[in-house]
Amino acid sequence: MRGFSGKTICVTGGAGFIGSHLADALVAAGARVTVLDDLSTGRLDNLAAVKDSIRFVQGSLLEPSRLAEAVGGAAIVFHLAAYVSAPGSVREPFECHEINTTGTMRLLEECRRQRTSRVVFASSAAVYGDSEVSPKSEREPMLPCSVYAQSKAAGEHLLRVWSHCHGLRAVSLRFFNVFGPRQTAGSAYSAAIAAFADALLRGRPVTIFGEGNQTRDFVPVSNVVQCLMRAAMWEGPAAGEAFNVGLGRAISIRDVSTIMANIVGSDQEPVFLPARPGDVQHSCADIGAARRVLGYEPTDSVEAGLRETLAWCREAMGSLR
Repeated sequence: MRGFSGKTICVTGGAGFIGSHLADALVAAGARVTVLDDLSTGRLDNLAAVKDSIRFVQGSLLEPSRLAEAVGGAAIVFHLAAYVSAPGSVREPFECHEINTTGTMRLLEECRRQRTSRVVFASSAAVYGDSEVSPKSEREPMLPCSVYAQSKAAGEHLLRVWSHCHGLRAVSLRFFNVFGPRQTAGSAYSAAIAAFADALLRGRPVTIFGEGNQTRDFVPVSNVVQCLMRAAMWEGPAAGEAFNVGLGRAISIRDVSTIMANIVGSDQEPVFLPARPGDVQHSCADIGAARRVLGYEPTDSVEAGLRETLAWCREAMGSLR
């Protein structure tokens, strides 16, 4: 994508699943990239393809010297570093709040001091809570049901405040169910797909909670990276506006498991367990605003993303033997 060549850019959480794909794309676009990551969930292996082309700062948002080092000179900051587990945030509310809410405030203040021109924040569809409205547009109220979701909502509000008070140009992107290579079965992002891939490639049946009729907007990570980069280049007001990022269509959990089983040639039937309390039945993104305003247009389908993900998982499992 044009517009990044020669620009100095910081990616917080850049050694993680989504952040590392973004770092790859930014390097390919000619940007000078700094990654800030404390490696609590990210992995240096995720940056193997660009390790000689980036500057890596190991540290967290809560370490002032490391944060200043990473943000220094950056024209654009992509803020993906986060405590990413919604269930975990219920058990560890203060840790989640400190990393996500206080950490985001510290980052924004550092961006103000460093005169960073643009911040793009990774928010989440979790801000909509357990609303069964589908598809969900940005006009829906934010009704978070976990400390994680609340912290993402708070992050969006903080971007608007720093934009209003300090002129920082900022955009929030609400990710739906992102999947792709480098997402592990133990990842907080993984939901069904990484777990299904792990089971199928080990010759085991997949486990589905409920009847599998619940639907999700599964979006390949390549599309998310595209939208992140478009948000950074948006010439609009960038005063803290939020946009949904998904495919704009939903697919059932059962259908995802069937597609994946067909790809790997498995004829094992899924194992069905009781539905989990509180699971939203249907979730789909209205991506009309991202299309109209940012020029976002998904290019990779669910099936193409599943094939790429399974190929990566197969290779990763083979390297462990």
